Amino acid sequence: MEPQGRWEKWGVLVLFIVTCLVTVGGIAAVFANRPQPATFTIMPPPPTVTPAPTATLMPVVVYVTGEVVQSNQLLTLSAGSRVSDVVTAAGGFTSEADIAKVNLAGIIQDGQQIHIPAVGELVVVTTALSTGGLIDINTATTEQLTELPGIGPALAARIIAYREENGAFRSLDDLDLVSGIGPSIISNIGDLVTFGGF
Repeated sequence: MEPQGRWEKWGVLVLFIVTCLVTVGGIAAVFANRPQPATFTIMPPPPTVTPAPTATLMPVVVYVTGEVVQSNQLLTLSAGSRVSDVVTAAGGFTSEADIAKVNLAGIIQDGQQIHIPAVGELVVVTTALSTGGLIDINTATTEQLTELPGIGPALAARIIAYREENGAFRSLDDLDLVSGIGPSIISNIGDLVTFGGF
């Protein structure tokens, strides 16, 4: 009877081992077939480019008189506006306006008076210096330029010839390119001139 009992023990042991192997194999199979966790990569947003600040030009105030619908008015317009913009802002010409005597393309300056003459009205040309304003180098006539210290008729003519050939002056440094104008003249006129459009 002892050999039979021994085989029964061995049988139980073998059955236990087989059961363990099956269990371990099943667990391994479950882990092997489990889906891999998804990997997410969070990319930082691209840097935004901040535009460089631009210079903001201050508006200009002019006094309009004469033959416009809304005469004797202070008008505020954007920098770089022209006489035509002033006329439009003042309601347009009256029927008595002498349009031929008005430079509609002229660039206005802060503190300037824009007068629209009537037909037959005697127009007295006054320079900027005599009215306490600045002379615009880019639009001034020979007579206006000669009011500047050190600028005679010949030098004024060279200034006008230079701007007609090379375009508008942008600064005092550009004036130095005109033959006959040196540091001394530039120093004397620096506070008396302006450069329309720049």
